[in-house]
Amino acid sequence: MRLITAAGALLTRDLNLAFRRRMDALQPVLFFVLLTVLVPFGVGPDPVRLQAIAPGMLMVGVLLSTLLSLDALFARDADDLSLDHLLLAPMPLSVLCLSKIIAHWLTSALPCLLAFPLLATMFNLNSNAWSTAFLALLLGTPTLSAIGAIGAALTVSVARGGTLLALLTLPLYVPTLIFGASAIESAQAGLETTAQIYFLSALALLSLSLSPLACALALRLNAR
Repeated sequence: MRLITAAGALLTRDLNLAFRRRMDALQPVLFFVLLTVLVPFGVGPDPVRLQAIAPGMLMVGVLLSTLLSLDALFARDADDLSLDHLLLAPMPLSVLCLSKIIAHWLTSALPCLLAFPLLATMFNLNSNAWSTAFLALLLGTPTLSAIGAIGAALTVSVARGGTLLALLTLPLYVPTLIFGASAIESAQAGLETTAQIYFLSALALLSLSLSPLACALALRLNAR
């Protein structure tokens, strides 16, 4: 019970901090919206062409939007020394890291998912592709947050480690990007998408299970 209370308190704290820094919290969804809106201007309004690029464009847009806010996941806690309290807390650090991963998903990925229905119409997605794309993003974004948290924990002691963070995490995002885009493309063609959805679900479960442990280990190594 104490563990659940502590994890819930940390989650509430991070959400409150994100609410106080509303402009920082809005950056991922604003980036996603602007990127999605500008693409039709660059490639033209042809519905067939927009449908062809929609799978990769939507997945890459969410991926880059999620990456924007990862640098501050543990860095702010390190700056105000609250990270030291987390390291010394009589609670499993991995559970506290999971709370921070959930908070990151709620403040960065969830707003993009809420904006997705409006943006999907710009790519002329049919109803089947629309629902599959939303499901692919819903399953894929927790993986992005979980894997990104490992990179954030590894670079927490590096000044301006955003570039290094991107280099560490982007290669690990490739499976989610491939299966997510493949699911949307298959749905557009009227093909079965069960395999891709199962892979995305497996990646999400695996990353959410292992990432908190890896984050805790990385934070303890950086604290030495």
